[in-house]
Amino acid sequence: MDLFDFMREQKKETESPLAKRLRPRTIDDVVGQEHILGKDKLLYRAIKADRLSSVIFYGPPGTGKTSLAMVIASTTSANFKELNATTSGKKDMEQVINEAKDNLGMYGKKTILFVDEIHRFNKAQQDYLLPFVEDGTIILIGATTENPYFEVNSALVSRSTIFQLKPLSKENIEVLIRKAVYDKEKGMGSYNAEITDEAVEFLADMAEGDARHALNAIELGILSTERDGSTGKIMLTIPVMEECIQRRNIRYDKSGDNHYDIISAFIKSMRGSDPDAAVYYLAKMLYAGESVTFIARRIMICAAEDVGIADPNAINVAASCALAVERVGLPEANLILAEAAVYVATAPKSNAVTNAIFAALDSVKTVGNASVPPHLKDAHYAGSKELGHIGYKYAHLYPNNYVEQQYLPDELVGTVFYEPTENGYEKQVIEHFKKIKGKSED
Repeated sequence: MDLFDFMREQKKETESPLAKRLRPRTIDDVVGQEHILGKDKLLYRAIKADRLSSVIFYGPPGTGKTSLAMVIASTTSANFKELNATTSGKKDMEQVINEAKDNLGMYGKKTILFVDEIHRFNKAQQDYLLPFVEDGTIILIGATTENPYFEVNSALVSRSTIFQLKPLSKENIEVLIRKAVYDKEKGMGSYNAEITDEAVEFLADMAEGDARHALNAIELGILSTERDGSTGKIMLTIPVMEECIQRRNIRYDKSGDNHYDIISAFIKSMRGSDPDAAVYYLAKMLYAGESVTFIARRIMICAAEDVGIADPNAINVAASCALAVERVGLPEANLILAEAAVYVATAPKSNAVTNAIFAALDSVKTVGNASVPPHLKDAHYAGSKELGHIGYKYAHLYPNNYVEQQYLPDELVGTVFYEPTENGYEKQVIEHFKKIKGKSED
């Protein structure tokens, strides 16, 4: 490389986006992902020892998949090649494979091929790579935001180790924000900028685990904000960050009273059958960066506590919502949560089940060790008849599959825990019991 090439590379590096400049250079520089990069973890040891086998990095945008591949590129002794599945074709792949064969055959040097967005390769392109992964011509590193078990050739998946990268924690994002502002070598420290603690916390919340999102906002803020006339510094405050990330700072402290006020209003709106209010408070929580899994849990609780048997399907909708938001993630999880919240809000209400279980718990505490009636005890083991475990009436042998007999302990005979209402399905429960009890026979 001559002087002009060197200067060109230096200029390219200094003018590249902040998120790219801050990419870690060694495995120890990586922020977050401790579950796969802890010093006792397989991936950390494999990268350190330069003994990597084929892997697929799977996770949301901005969690460090490409950064991790670049760390491997800068530390491995193998030849490192990179393809992007959105722009590369069969000819590019053939060129990489031919070079890999030459390097392995003539110099005994391995080739690591990094394929970004690997799920965008069609089946034929993925099939093309398979034999060369199998025979060791290349070590494959795939990166994808999609579930590889669904979107990547199953044969490639079976020959790779899957590492799932998780959204960065708020604390991880805060570390990167401060480094971006104050690091003079790779960050923007030479601009003499300062960011307030409140702005750091706000931006880390709004980034929602995506480091690139936060770093792009920092870069835009520093490059577009005028210096303070008295200090000469570029001040990055919450209003500045609001503009850069295009999100308002909603007053919503996840550990403070406001957090509990909003979630309380959300639950009470669903309980009160007001879908408009429920959706409003849901939107406020989502906008402020509340955990979607936390919201989903509250919807499930409301479905059980406030809807109950008035609409037995409500708990199914809420539980499906909780599962779906974990699999889909944001922003589509917004739609799933809204559907579940509206369903629960518009469902008929009954807290009869809630009252029943709490009354039963109270009874257990007060009555203590009430005995199971003898005819309900297990009658299958030797000696059960001698112990008096007889007299049970099998309900299916009687009309309407019902027969009157004592089920509660003697101490609680006549106690009523569950009292269905006239709402929704519970009205059918009342009619059902009237029917079967009216026609039962001993």
